[in-house]
Amino acid sequence: MIYYSDAFLDSLLLEDIHYGDLTTRALGIGALQGEMHFSRKQAGFVSGLTVGQKLLEKLGLQTELYANDGDHTDSGALLMVAKGRADVLHQGWKIVQNVIEWSSGVTHMTRRMVDILRKSQPDAQLACTRKNIPGTKLLATAAVLAGNGIIHRQGCAETILMFANHRRFLAEPDNWCAAIAALRRDAPEKTIIVEADNPDEAYQALQGRPDVLQLDKFHPDAIRRLVKDVAVLAPHCTLSAAGGLNAETIGDYADTGLKLFVTSAPYYAPPADIKVRLYPV
Repeated sequence: MIYYSDAFLDSLLLEDIHYGDLTTRALGIGALQGEMHFSRKQAGFVSGLTVGQKLLEKLGLQTELYANDGDHTDSGALLMVAKGRADVLHQGWKIVQNVIEWSSGVTHMTRRMVDILRKSQPDAQLACTRKNIPGTKLLATAAVLAGNGIIHRQGCAETILMFANHRRFLAEPDNWCAAIAALRRDAPEKTIIVEADNPDEAYQALQGRPDVLQLDKFHPDAIRRLVKDVAVLAPHCTLSAAGGLNAETIGDYADTGLKLFVTSAPYYAPPADIKVRLYPV
């Protein structure tokens, strides 16, 4: 379960409603009772409903969910209803709409990419990176998980992933064995992941026996050849593909023999179109 702190919920609300809704106040309709309905215009996967509900309830509104995060809903499907004063409904409207639209876009693309992969590789995993849009990590994590994706790295403190940018600072940048040995010595509990930028680097890295070898922007044919060789040379090593993977390209990699695919594409998915209607009651 993703935990949403009061501070996080408040920060979202304060982005938009710090001073109330001027239009509602000027029209003199704030004290009237009303309902607010959220629905999805096009069919697709949804998320952001859990945090959206929490935001509305934090404002004192009564809510009822008609779908759950990760559900596939039909065009026009009702997602959530909120009830309360008109001024409060108008305050909660936009931030909740924004959260659901962005989150649903991430979830929909994640699920779309996962489904493409699993047609060829039923146990394939789509791992989303820490390259999320600044300020969205919590929402992004929840949206990816709702789309049947997994999280590649929550941050750089709890996982090891050696890039070329790290190796350039070493006395022997091309000594993969020494670098991997140092990582194992100083972080003995951690999985050792290293990234290779080309096939030559990949074969050099394998000599150091990493736990995971991440292949950055490799052509699918190069991956297929490497998969066959690794099965013989380093069967202990898991291979992953990264770089340039999105909903349009992922199908080219699905039958390479890999089971782990790393991407940040879902974070930049088009938002879903969520319709919001307010009614007096």
